[in-house]
Amino acid sequence: MPYFEGSDGTSLFYTDWGQGEPVVFVSGAWLASSSWEFQMLPLSQQGFRCVAYDRRGHGRSDWVGHGYDYDTLADDLAALLDRLDLRGVTLVAHSAGGGEVIRYLTRHGHERVRRVVFIAVTAPLAIQGPDNPNGLPQALFDASLADRTADRPRWMAQNAQAFFGTHLGNQVSSELIEWTVQRCLDCSAVAAAEIVKIAFGTDLRAEAAAIGVPALIVHGDADASAPIAICGRPLVDLVPDHRYKEYAGAAHGIFITHRDQINQDILDFIKES
Repeated sequence: MPYFEGSDGTSLFYTDWGQGEPVVFVSGAWLASSSWEFQMLPLSQQGFRCVAYDRRGHGRSDWVGHGYDYDTLADDLAALLDRLDLRGVTLVAHSAGGGEVIRYLTRHGHERVRRVVFIAVTAPLAIQGPDNPNGLPQALFDASLADRTADRPRWMAQNAQAFFGTHLGNQVSSELIEWTVQRCLDCSAVAAAEIVKIAFGTDLRAEAAAIGVPALIVHGDADASAPIAICGRPLVDLVPDHRYKEYAGAAHGIFITHRDQINQDILDFIKES
């Protein structure tokens, strides 16, 4: 199986399908490269080289107990792009992966990157603070983290409906829900906790405002994990060159429930930018 060395020698798994212009997928917290199958398969069949990797502590990558900060994670992404010598890349990020992409551009520039796609990302800053009064109160975040840490399988199962928005009419099979929950559990306890801390607590506002490549921002107005009022819309206000798509009734698992629309928007964005 294909592996590459992360920034500190950590062994990281990656998937590489198709040939053509490269599209690199960066998963959200707890999920790994397998979560992108509904994008990677059709896009690779349409003439794109689709690459995704398992973040450290996730999936088939090393379950190390360190490196869960955006600098290290961005350096891991850089190691992948360097290893495969990818250029003219479209970076596609979901959830916490948005922070990795933003930090990658800050630390490594955009020499290899042509454009970015942010899907339901947690950036730019989700936690409440003196200059971010509309964010999530720290006490509520801490309570949710404690509840999840105490019994991850139970928490994941109970929150699957909100992740997909099935209560809003989004159609997802019970088997696919169970499969996704298992994917979310396929990461270390350290990774599960630390990734969410940086995803919600890292202030990326200045870095988002400095993004120097075109960006497509997609967010659902029913996202309970990364609420649009504190994540999607504030990001739109910061990113200079952006296209914005707001999906009515879509939740955090938008890349699964609205896969056809997401894929078409990505294809249109690549053609236009």
